Amino acid sequence: MCRAICVIIITYHNITVLFKLMCCSWGCTVSKLILYVLYVICYFEKLNQHNSPPHQYNSVSSAVMLNPLTPLHTEQQTVVLLPRSQSASKSYSPIPVDQLEDEYRLRSADDGKLFREEYNSLPGGNAQGTYEEANKDDNKEKNRYPNILPYDHSRVVLTQLDGNLCSDYVNASYIDGYTEKNKFIAAQGPKEDTLADFWRMIWEQKVATVVMLTNLKERKEDKCCQYWPDQGCWTYGNVRVAVEDFTVLVDYTIRKFCVQYQASDAAKTPRLVTQLHFTSWPDFGVPFSPIGMLKFLKKVKLVNPSFSGPILVHCSAGVGRTGTFIVIDAMIDMMYAEQKVDVFGFVSKIREQRSQLIQTDMQYSFIYQALLEYYLYGDTELDVSSLEKHLDKLHNTFTDNDRVGLEEEFKKLTNMRIMKENMRTGNLPANMKKNRVLQIIPYDFNRVILSMKRGQEFTDYINASFIDGYRQKDYYIATQGPLSHTVEDFWRMVWEWKCHSIVMLTELQEREQDKCCQYWPTEDLVTYGDYTVELKGDTLCDTFSLRDLVLTFTPEKLTRVIRHFHFHGWPEIGIPAEGKGMIDIIASVQRQQQQSGNHPIVVHCSAGAGRTGTFIALSNILERVKAEGLLDVFQTVKSLRMQRPHMVQTVEQYDFCYRVVQDFVDTFSDYANFK
Repeated sequence: MCRAICVIIITYHNITVLFKLMCCSWGCTVSKLILYVLYVICYFEKLNQHNSPPHQYNSVSSAVMLNPLTPLHTEQQTVVLLPRSQSASKSYSPIPVDQLEDEYRLRSADDGKLFREEYNSLPGGNAQGTYEEANKDDNKEKNRYPNILPYDHSRVVLTQLDGNLCSDYVNASYIDGYTEKNKFIAAQGPKEDTLADFWRMIWEQKVATVVMLTNLKERKEDKCCQYWPDQGCWTYGNVRVAVEDFTVLVDYTIRKFCVQYQASDAAKTPRLVTQLHFTSWPDFGVPFSPIGMLKFLKKVKLVNPSFSGPILVHCSAGVGRTGTFIVIDAMIDMMYAEQKVDVFGFVSKIREQRSQLIQTDMQYSFIYQALLEYYLYGDTELDVSSLEKHLDKLHNTFTDNDRVGLEEEFKKLTNMRIMKENMRTGNLPANMKKNRVLQIIPYDFNRVILSMKRGQEFTDYINASFIDGYRQKDYYIATQGPLSHTVEDFWRMVWEWKCHSIVMLTELQEREQDKCCQYWPTEDLVTYGDYTVELKGDTLCDTFSLRDLVLTFTPEKLTRVIRHFHFHGWPEIGIPAEGKGMIDIIASVQRQQQQSGNHPIVVHCSAGAGRTGTFIALSNILERVKAEGLLDVFQTVKSLRMQRPHMVQTVEQYDFCYRVVQDFVDTFSDYANFK
């Protein structure tokens, strides 16, 4: 009996399950009485949580849930928090940067067991911190989550309006950087009724840069109210916000606003506020790779003026993703200054300013992952004006103490681990025969999935991977040259994913070996299962053939025009004789995309890795050169290799990426100002 009561006390939140168990063992009358008692306990426990500071809890999830025990008159959501671990008294020393790789590997072992232990040892917050302002009746509704509140001692205080004592409240806290006091403001994502307060805070605190780390909706839940106009201008309280410009990139969007405070006497001088909105951070997780986050962080540092106020950082609650971003920024600064990092110490320190910063052990380990990425590879971004000098450096021989040559740079890429455990679908016995090269299998997390044929198992597989573009996710499909028995699957993929452009980088035969089955008609038309392909035109350009094909889905008699770009002069071993032809075909493909809509571009060579990866890398690099005057060959190729194994296969292909960019800059006078 005592043991049963203990179980009830420990797990009383799962009342439904317990009710069924009690009915079976004790009878309905007794169980109903106990159930009523449990409801009362839960109700008062929840009231106590609402009115107590959250620093005594440790967040285990960034999940936001509606609590079924919350009184019916409120619709506020609560960030799920559980009691702290018993290991909270343990502390961890700073790590010298030359030991970071070993320490990361050690903590990652056993499914990140040591990361969890370290994270659970963090103090939840400031033991003496109070939340009196946040808990005032007039302010409670301003909080997105009732258990994520700013401390009184570190909260951002607004000017009072019309003598209203509570009009100085906003759910936001000052957070220190590595050495700079109050470098950041960590805030919740504004609610509809706090939009005016949010913009008033931006104006009063002289914020010039807003970092947004959540999407407006995630998993069908509201995470943040849209606080900017899509176009034109809008007024929030006394603050007028007008859209000046916006740029959409694959991992983040940049928006520029002209902001003006309209006082009763006269309007103040307008200011420029730049919002950088990171869109690749999944709810309940972390970014797939830290590459995009590090690039984003560098952009934030570049756009934020030295004379401005704090950088405003927010996600939904203003603690999880917000804290992760702030810690990465501070630890990179510490890495430069002291040649060590102290993640545990810094998180402990800033939790004194806002409790629960960093919400999950996954976010905590991601900080280490980002720092290791930065330490191992550094900043490899180049301005095009320095490209020629960098190429000279890469092609010269260096001493062992200064080995930064081309081979050494490429070797870092080939040392990347291929994630064979994420190739299960392609390695199934039923799918193995669909792969041209057994070493080049798509990863499960980004493989192209076909519709399953009725009654035919495994017909959803094709050896093809979605690859991100410069501005758009899944902009390319990297695939192998079709085999004779996968041609129908190839056209099924083109049809189902609404593709209008196919780029072919191999000949049908090379060195007397079959490299690709001819999947289009030489004349008239040919049928593959449910698909008919008709040749409408065949034009030979300088370095590539241009074919216009009409693809028909015969069951529904629907058609689509496909443009087929077949590049010639790229041998299986080696590279094209010059870069101009590659520049021309990339430009032609982009023009076709603008006319047909930006659906995925199918790119293939024989195995769908070496030449395919080089083409996609160059497309992304040249697009960035045109847009920003910047390039990062190393990280572009590294990112591709994380999405499909062996992309850009040889040091020769890697060098070709650099040389084509140099040809592009040298050839086009429009870009002479880059020099």
